[in-house]
Amino acid sequence: MEIRPVELIGRHVKLVPMLESHVDALFEAGKYPEIWEYMSVKVKTKGDMVRLVQHALDARDQGTEFPFVIIEQEENKVVGSTRFLDISAEHRHLEIGWTWLTPKVWRTCVNTECKYLLLSYCFEELGTIRVQLKTDACNLRSQRAIERIGAVREGVFRRHRIVCEGYVRDSVYYSIIDSEWPFVKNRLEKLIRID
Repeated sequence: MEIRPVELIGRHVKLVPMLESHVDALFEAGKYPEIWEYMSVKVKTKGDMVRLVQHALDARDQGTEFPFVIIEQEENKVVGSTRFLDISAEHRHLEIGWTWLTPKVWRTCVNTECKYLLLSYCFEELGTIRVQLKTDACNLRSQRAIERIGAVREGVFRRHRIVCEGYVRDSVYYSIIDSEWPFVKNRLEKLIRID
């Protein structure tokens, strides 16, 4: 289960490996405070985005994460980011997380197609047996989005993380396992056609 630099290309979006050169475009896409409401960091300045990207690239170099930049293809414009994290080759599982999108593409097919591309790569190329997703228990919009793609809610890790400004978050965990992938894949393909 070796994750190598790869571009994942769909009809509406393209996911490319994150580079330092993406900072300006990511900052432009991420300049909306509502994006960061439930994230563990707040991006208010370009320096904040530089630190976020550097942290992601450091984690990539250590083999613990793999960050992508999300490009909306019609306008060829960066609209957000996502990544693989909690990667375990030994146990053949990973997490899809750190996903954020500029509000302009909320409630469009962008996130749905991103998850389709990432999950297809996980189950069909990497041979994962489990992919997990998690979100803040207060982030109902994110929970609905995760449930919409067909992930199974597993439970809540109470008082799981201390994030920005001392806020203690409960995390809701979801997963998709390899035996569920055909159903989830079919569901995502229908959602992408509808969106």
